[in-house]
Amino acid sequence: MSGLCGFIGRAQGVNNKEQVLQAMADKILHRGPDAEGYYIDENAAIGFRLLSVSKMVEAHQPMASRDNGIVVTMDGVIYNYCEIRSELIDRGYEFATNSDSEILLHGWQEYGEGLLGKLRGMFAFIIWDANTQLAFGARDFFGVKPFYFAQKEGSFVFASEIKSILEYPGIKPELNLEALEQYLSLQYSILPETFFKGVFRLGPGECFTIKEGEMTIRRYFDPVPAAVLADTVSFEQTVEQIKQVVSESVLAHQSPDVEIASLLSSGVDSSYIAALNPHKRAYTIGFETADGVKYNEISYAQQTADELGKTHRSQIIAPDEYWDAVPRIMYYMDEPLADPSAVALYFLDRLVAEDVKVVFSGEGADEFFGGYPIYHEPMGLAGFQKLPRGLRKAFAAVTRAVPFKFKGKSFLDRASKTVEERYVSNAFHFSVAEREALLKAPMHAPSPHILVQPYYARVTHADDTGKMQYIDYNFWQPGNILLKGDRMAMANSLECRVPLLDLRVFALANTLPLEYRVNNETTKVAFRAAALSVLPESIATKPKLGFPTPIRVWLKEDRWYQRVRELFEGSTAERFFNTGLLVRLLDDHRSGKADNSRKIWVVYVFIIWYQVYFENDKHLS
Repeated sequence: MSGLCGFIGRAQGVNNKEQVLQAMADKILHRGPDAEGYYIDENAAIGFRLLSVSKMVEAHQPMASRDNGIVVTMDGVIYNYCEIRSELIDRGYEFATNSDSEILLHGWQEYGEGLLGKLRGMFAFIIWDANTQLAFGARDFFGVKPFYFAQKEGSFVFASEIKSILEYPGIKPELNLEALEQYLSLQYSILPETFFKGVFRLGPGECFTIKEGEMTIRRYFDPVPAAVLADTVSFEQTVEQIKQVVSESVLAHQSPDVEIASLLSSGVDSSYIAALNPHKRAYTIGFETADGVKYNEISYAQQTADELGKTHRSQIIAPDEYWDAVPRIMYYMDEPLADPSAVALYFLDRLVAEDVKVVFSGEGADEFFGGYPIYHEPMGLAGFQKLPRGLRKAFAAVTRAVPFKFKGKSFLDRASKTVEERYVSNAFHFSVAEREALLKAPMHAPSPHILVQPYYARVTHADDTGKMQYIDYNFWQPGNILLKGDRMAMANSLECRVPLLDLRVFALANTLPLEYRVNNETTKVAFRAAALSVLPESIATKPKLGFPTPIRVWLKEDRWYQRVRELFEGSTAERFFNTGLLVRLLDDHRSGKADNSRKIWVVYVFIIWYQVYFENDKHLS
């Protein structure tokens, strides 16, 4: 695991390439504190930071071909590099190292862009071909590893994190107000252009080519749901297939000389991976409120660890620690992310990094195998949706006109809509009308529902739950789950591997019929059955909790209420928001009129992030 940065092109206005490249690399020191490397020629400057996780000698990057005509640098791990290496040796290539990065070098020489079809791993890389003056790069299939870029006066500027790009001369932080509007609805940035105007993210499964200053982006991998065949294998056979593919993936994600710990909650995903991981260390964190109420799964995780024979470490995070860490976490995050579990994950990764450099996490199972409770919704609405669409719309219009809430009001509204009309993400906070009322100068950006429609158009053949999964593959998973996973691990110089976010696991999960994913009783039906082979039933069938964080409770306590209110009435909030509405959200939550905790947190996190990146927040000095 590492960080990469650099610039390709004329680099107008750059007087000292070495100095600029060094400054860019220094900004991502946390991604690779163990070594650094640089390559500079007339039209390219590439930097690299190494997080050394192996006792074996690791290859120096950027890595160049013997004639220095081709240079490559990569963040990530190629898990099948030995297979590709053997194939390339058979084709006459000689290897100077035993590293996975060298297979990109020779693989590009042999296969060109076809190399992507051979890779299995998590990666972001760039290849500079000085012979043809062409740059080629890619981001992995599901977006585990990040890649950002900007174009400035003839130069293509890139890095693993945005903060590195901001070190390039002439690129100044400028807020993208459209990103703010979408963020208020979804709690993360959904657009290709980031919160910084002119800085873009490469999407999951995308690659690019730069030739004579022109950039071309294409999607080389698209996780479109497969058409489920009528002769689907039996449930028992499917469970056996899941057991085999998950076990094989955990094995493939191992390294011979590297100890790999496990993140452990009480849920089935992390427990399943921990059970298959031959290494013994496992870690959990939790919280307690002022009245001593526990918001954690430590006791359950300890029980799981005991069952599995793991050495378990846990830690209770105090409220002061949590709140005081938010500015620093927003710095590492680059963009605001209002998922309260991101802060929890920072502390968990910090605990792990005290002992090891690599950890397994269970991300991917919920999206691949149908694990989120919201995936039940199509089943719950099915009966009502048998009514004619016009009648359903009429029912919903009447209920919306009623000025007060009543049981079933939300159900009737959602049941009147198709899945394409109602679902955009696992999290949805401010509607378009609410966010425009909240903002002092709304841009009237498109609804998130409009932004996801091109994706729905690709999956008209899928069932409604499959459509929701596909939307999450493209937005929620890379924009929230994987963003926090990468940033919080890298903030602690820790490599996080995700065996369930694997091409072979996906290939199987993508063929499961609906009843093997969700039913009226549970989620991840077939996956849970597979996990029973190594886990007690109480763990394999336990409902999903995630990282329970007591934001809702804290915001009713005077200390945290006052902290948030002071921010909501401050100059930064006044710049963007109608602060009277912010305070009303806060007061209504405290009085118990409504649970506004997540809406409050969305705004609070944005203000903190803005202070960090635009007002030189004192917390980071």
